[in-house]
Amino acid sequence: MAAPEEPELSQAQTEKLLQFQDLTGLESMDQCRRTLEQHNWNIEAAVQDRLNEQEGVPSVFNPPPSRPLQVNTADHRVYSYIVSRPQPRGLIGWSYYLIMLPFRFTYYTLLDIFRFALRFIRPDPRGRVTDPVGDVVSFIQIFEEKYGRSHPVFYQGTYSQALNDAKRELRYLLVYLHGEDHQDTDQFCRSTLCTEEVVTFLNTRMLFWACSTSKPEGYRVSQALRENTYPFLAMIMLKDRKMTVVGRLEGLIQPEDLINQLTFIMDANQTHLMSERLEREERNQTQVLRQQQDEAYLASLRADQEKDRKKREEEEQLRQEEEKVRQSVLAEERRRQTLEEEKERKSECLPPEPPADDPESVKIVFKLPNDTRVERRFLFGQSLTVIYDFLFSLKESPEKFQIITNFPRRVLPCLPTEEQPNPPTLKEAGLSRSEVLFVQDLTDD
Repeated sequence: MAAPEEPELSQAQTEKLLQFQDLTGLESMDQCRRTLEQHNWNIEAAVQDRLNEQEGVPSVFNPPPSRPLQVNTADHRVYSYIVSRPQPRGLIGWSYYLIMLPFRFTYYTLLDIFRFALRFIRPDPRGRVTDPVGDVVSFIQIFEEKYGRSHPVFYQGTYSQALNDAKRELRYLLVYLHGEDHQDTDQFCRSTLCTEEVVTFLNTRMLFWACSTSKPEGYRVSQALRENTYPFLAMIMLKDRKMTVVGRLEGLIQPEDLINQLTFIMDANQTHLMSERLEREERNQTQVLRQQQDEAYLASLRADQEKDRKKREEEEQLRQEEEKVRQSVLAEERRRQTLEEEKERKSECLPPEPPADDPESVKIVFKLPNDTRVERRFLFGQSLTVIYDFLFSLKESPEKFQIITNFPRRVLPCLPTEEQPNPPTLKEAGLSRSEVLFVQDLTDD
């Protein structure tokens, strides 16, 4: 059995198909068409999902709620910098540390046991991400209420959107996971993150995305990046065509040390970013060349389509005109046939002509519009409608007409109206025993 033919594409769909092929580099037109049809010919969504499929990044248009965030964290060349907590100094410091150690150990042990048991009773609500943008915006508002508005510019969007923007713009993305319960979080935010030099450095060199791990969106990112402690920072960039974590900073880090470590990570990966830029420029040049070729092809295709369209329009117009003439002829034939049938019916219904010696008879001579004369006798008591029906039944009479007397000139009311539903008789109309009446043609009117 032969496969069913696919429907012909419109001009707009053809252009989108060629643009999608240029943007994605797919050689199979069938595959391009299937992808666009799956996205209802939304080229932006189709291109984005195709790039995500190639590079492992979640779609910003339809992010899957249960899929883990796809960022390459398995690269063994990831730079990791962990700041350990300072060791106690002196006799007083060690004494305080040893006294607090059993309390601290007991507290965190019981807290972990409680959280572990709570998982069996009530699932962690952070496991379901329903409003990722709302989680980020809520964190930013809480952060500003607690630490003020002097801070790096937060990316106000989901983690997936931040990844896509960083990939599209070929920029570094710094991710900050905010641990609200950690003892070093407040000091890091006040003394490091919100300092003027750190704010200036982050705002001019990279995108900055942050969220609290108490929020479902932050918790999901935490599961993907697998931090060990807080504060936690991860540097992400496009490397080998994947969004890859190239640096991890954990612990309470000072402002100058933070800037030095981020600068070191950026310098170490600058070659990868440059190669991505060069590769993208080459793709753009190839795309421009292909676009020029496609424009020439589309111009030729549009010219052919325009010729076909005009030809189809001319054929359709000719067919409609022929059909219109045919319908007009049929309508005229039906009208004539109906008229003839009506004349015959009127003729059959006419009363017999009275004899000439009948004292109640009226002799009427009718002058028709074609200058012919017709003579017939009627009775004084008959309605004027009988005269009208008699004239209507004649083949020589027009389709529409009225009957007029000569002296005085007046139109005889032969047909019923709203004011006079029953036309008068010949006697009531004032006709004498011998009359000459004129038939006026009203067909054109």
